Amino acid sequence: MSSTSVPAPRQHASTSPAGPQLPEPSHAERSRTLLSLVGVGMLSTMSRKLSGFPFGSLMPFAMDAAGRPIFLISNMAMHTQNLREDGRCSLFVMQAAADGDPLGAARATLVGNAAVVAEEEKAAVREIYLARHENSRYWVDFADFHFFRLEPVDMYYVGGFGVMGWVEAEEFARAKADPLAEAAAGIVAHMNADHVESMVTLAKAYAGIEGSEAAMTSVDRLGFTLRLKTAEGMKGPRINFLSEVHDAEETRKMLVEMVRQAKAKESV
Repeated sequence: MSSTSVPAPRQHASTSPAGPQLPEPSHAERSRTLLSLVGVGMLSTMSRKLSGFPFGSLMPFAMDAAGRPIFLISNMAMHTQNLREDGRCSLFVMQAAADGDPLGAARATLVGNAAVVAEEEKAAVREIYLARHENSRYWVDFADFHFFRLEPVDMYYVGGFGVMGWVEAEEFARAKADPLAEAAAGIVAHMNADHVESMVTLAKAYAGIEGSEAAMTSVDRLGFTLRLKTAEGMKGPRINFLSEVHDAEETRKMLVEMVRQAKAKESV
């Protein structure tokens, strides 16, 4: 992956004041990251009983290499009956809400067509699905269950307040999950528990904002976002790393170095 992101297509303008455009992962990358971490979503199908109305179902899923969601569903399920008659559907996925605020959490809606996986592809799809949902091994081979795969036509990503936009299906298929995806929650928790003062220092040195309290809200290969308490109210600056990182250890070293440089400037 390059160290700069591809602009998200058809992206809505942010409601925040205009500022310098810092490099960060595209909406496509963020969407792939989200789906790589979340294994359950809300599947909406076209109701057979109530023509034209959507029918929502809780749906475990896995994702193949092209980002296509895979479902293991029973013939008895209403959503399966709906899909067999009309494959049009959408899958809504959402990260766990931080601080109990669901509107601040990242979420995405994939719109597309779902169909039964071809016989020659079942073995490969089966392994992908079981790697994500091991407990399904107990019923995966029941005659009543079948694999369906959603082919995205379009998708919409929301990263929180003022961060939203459409993502082309082709761009989503090409995108990769952020390398910090699995480690991000631990990094954020550690920084918020043990390094509040350091984050205040980083905000002043790299975002030019004086704060009294700070909390990290997200981190990715290119940088991180803070929730900063200032005299003018709460702010959410984005701070980029000095260079791209690829794992938790590189992130730790980068943050240590950035704090060191920030303190060195203060002492001059």
